[in-house]
Amino acid sequence: MKINVVLAASAAMLTGCAVLAISKVPVTNWGNMLVDPKGMTLYTFDRDPRGKSACTAQCAADWPPLAADTDARPAGEYAVIVRDDGRRQWAYKGKPLYLWTRDRSPGDRTGDGVNNVWRVAKP
Repeated sequence: MKINVVLAASAAMLTGCAVLAISKVPVTNWGNMLVDPKGMTLYTFDRDPRGKSACTAQCAADWPPLAADTDARPAGEYAVIVRDDGRRQWAYKGKPLYLWTRDRSPGDRTGDGVNNVWRVAKP
């Protein structure tokens, strides 16, 4: 009887924890680069100061920031930064992460080296 009560209490606590679960970082190491959940290549921008995005307006339209949910929390080398427009964005080792609108398929890396300031994000 005592064991059943303990198991029931444990199950109740675990159920409650599911509501408080921390969101997972939406980035995967794929070979020598970082990709989003769809397998699309992620990039960094050389002009970004550590922990801040300098890519705004048309830049952010061409290079969409890797969005972070409102409940996203830092994990390991990954952090969440707040952009000037108030949106949240994932960063890796202090560098904000972006997608490139001209990449069409998972694994494309057509943004690497654009204007000599965009780089494939590497683990």
